[in-house]
Amino acid sequence: MPHINWRMLLPELVANLLLPWLLFDACVAGWGERGALLWSALPPTLWSLWELYRHRKLDTMSLLVLGGIALSLLAMLGDGDSRWLLVRESLVTGAIGLLFLLTLLTRTPLVQRLALAAAARQSAARQQELQATLSQPLLARVMHQMTLLWGGGLLAECASRIWLAFHWPVASVVAIGPWLSYSVMGLMAGITWRWRQQLRARAAAASPP
Repeated sequence: MPHINWRMLLPELVANLLLPWLLFDACVAGWGERGALLWSALPPTLWSLWELYRHRKLDTMSLLVLGGIALSLLAMLGDGDSRWLLVRESLVTGAIGLLFLLTLLTRTPLVQRLALAAAARQSAARQQELQATLSQPLLARVMHQMTLLWGGGLLAECASRIWLAFHWPVASVVAIGPWLSYSVMGLMAGITWRWRQQLRARAAAASPP
């Protein structure tokens, strides 16, 4: 299994799982459910902005983060009860999932763009090396499959959270919703990692001794 850097993962979990629930619980009595939901969105938004500032590169990955933040802020505008606010926030994930699927109509699916963006953070040489590797037909097909996986998974996560928003108490959705998202992300990341291992094994078997 891939190595997990808990020193980097724990702050992310605190910002995206623990703090939103604590803020909602602390603010719901004085601000109501809608106001508490808006306060609970603050830690994940600040965390995303901090990650963007830390990397300081406006690439595909950064644009995806900025787009998610912008959609989240738009979701907070307007009137409506707290359940509709939860639905509008879930649509951010659905919009990103739809973007994954729409890029399948282009020559470069979104997973490939994100892989190249991650390589560019390391070095230009690494990006060029990966670009040459991804030009192989087998890897190009896998990039399309991964994009389909992530797009479909994000849309399924969106649909699940919408269902929860109208069938569960708001406080329960605030507490459980992020865990559902991380579970879906973890499942897709595990499948992606497994595909990478199979590709490496196939490449090693095809290489001359």
